[in-house]
Amino acid sequence: MSLMQPRAFLGVTRSVLGRPWRDRLDMAGLGRAEALSQQQGLPDILARLLAARDVEPAEALRFLEPKLRDLLPDPAILTDMQAAAARLARAGAAREQVAIFGDYDVDGACSSALLAGFLEQAGARPRIHIPDRLIEGYGPNSEAIRMLAGEGATLLVTVDCGTTSDEPLAEARRLGLDVVVLDHHQAPERLPAVEALVNPNRQDDLSGLGHLCAAGVVFLALVATSRELRRQGIWAERGGEPDLLAMLDLVALATVADVVPLRGLNRAFVRQGIAMMRARIRPGLTALMDVAGLDGPVQPWHLGFLLGPRINAGGRIGDAALGARLLLTADEVEARAIAAELNRLNQERQEIERLAVLEAVSQAEHELAGANESLPVLLAGSADWHPGIVGLVAARLKERFRRPAFALALNGEGGATGSGRSVAGVDLGRAVRAAVEAGMAVKGGGHAMAAGVTLGRGQANAFHAFLNEHLAREVAGASEAEALLVDAALSAGGASPRLIAEIEKAGPFGSGSPEPVFVFPAHRLTDAIPIGSGGHIRIKLRSGDGASIGGVAFRAAQEPLGQALIAARGEMVHLAATLSLNRWGGNETAELRILDLARAV
Repeated sequence: MSLMQPRAFLGVTRSVLGRPWRDRLDMAGLGRAEALSQQQGLPDILARLLAARDVEPAEALRFLEPKLRDLLPDPAILTDMQAAAARLARAGAAREQVAIFGDYDVDGACSSALLAGFLEQAGARPRIHIPDRLIEGYGPNSEAIRMLAGEGATLLVTVDCGTTSDEPLAEARRLGLDVVVLDHHQAPERLPAVEALVNPNRQDDLSGLGHLCAAGVVFLALVATSRELRRQGIWAERGGEPDLLAMLDLVALATVADVVPLRGLNRAFVRQGIAMMRARIRPGLTALMDVAGLDGPVQPWHLGFLLGPRINAGGRIGDAALGARLLLTADEVEARAIAAELNRLNQERQEIERLAVLEAVSQAEHELAGANESLPVLLAGSADWHPGIVGLVAARLKERFRRPAFALALNGEGGATGSGRSVAGVDLGRAVRAAVEAGMAVKGGGHAMAAGVTLGRGQANAFHAFLNEHLAREVAGASEAEALLVDAALSAGGASPRLIAEIEKAGPFGSGSPEPVFVFPAHRLTDAIPIGSGGHIRIKLRSGDGASIGGVAFRAAQEPLGQALIAARGEMVHLAATLSLNRWGGNETAELRILDLARAV
């Protein structure tokens, strides 16, 4: 084995999920961890976490305390930003009616609310339109634009969409609207003709900010616009400037929910945005936290697992505009009513998703039988599936079968709308754009890890075949590289709230900055039982010295992991998990979120 190769962890070459376990630190990383510990005086566990995330000793303090003032660039480095800021400032100064066209996910809701709140303070009259997923589909459409123009809008701003919307935006200009696009999706070489198209992923943008979500792009646009309004003296006329830092709660929520890499500027957005959320200043977020049962300080995972899904529920199976309305309202009564409705929709969405996933897994298992076992990309579909949950179904297929997956909602005309989720190292958005260019899909695109598509009559099989051929090599490479990367070994007695507080200093964790994975070697699995209606498995683990710790394997009861846990009751196991803090009855205890299992031999 090369000195630079990651080491096998506890000799596990095949876990119950078929994965090898590897030390996240190679030999170079171990040396970096030692240097971090010795030069910066960091505890060993924190030094290991930073070293595994490629933090050098000289960068450690800045990494541990990411400050916006150190990381925020001049927004003008983004192509077209100065033109966008000038046009937005003019809308505020002239008190124009501005139509904001947003996407129906969390990023779209946060981006829309950010921009609308700011423009209103600047003097403009913003009006948000979030498209209905079933009727209008993704992105700007000509009918909605005609409606907005008829209501008196003079400026159209698309947020989290618009980069590939040539014809609808051309219609907007024919109707006399100026158009500004604030987006982050992957962009083709040819772009719509508009006043300004700000997207760090457009091919002629050299900002290096392609990891931002749309809300991050919008925030930079607000910084640039605020500067322009200050230069013109407009803020003095309006009674003072808005507190842009107070808006970071929405940027943080969108950044985590949209699963963009948590590095650089995004780390600062999330760190400082969570501090704003903990202050519970925004009525909508406060109501949403309450209805989600979020007790104790807000943590990054709360944004992705508790708050984000509830905002998304409106766009998936209800009123797509509910999320943006919730985030904008200053009325606590209205906030509680909207939050309650989103919570109800989320519960309904969970049941719809559960039934669809069962059918999708059955289709995938049938498809993978026999000679098709190594099929690179899965595709499942049904006329009974709600288009709003196909992305969630695709995510479950991807998790279950560890390969890219698409789920399609088939329509009565022989076509479909679908959503796909990918694995690390496989660029699904690029493949979907290639399929569109090859005539295998009507429209589509997205990110490396997530994509959407619209298929015409009879295109599903050809689209699937195209993806399999186009991505076969990438998927094979990703499968060969697949391993569970482990940060350190712990014992039940060593996993404490104090240790969790130490670990959190290396956060926030998420895409691009993975949550630390710990292995509990040679512990006895004293219990493993199904709980609740969500298909979770609760476990109890005991070390040789008698210390014990509890944990949960979420949605695992019908999965290989859950079945392996139940089968291993009473046995000695190596258990891989992440750590979280459980607050109950005024007490804080460490709890495990189970990821994988191997028999201790």
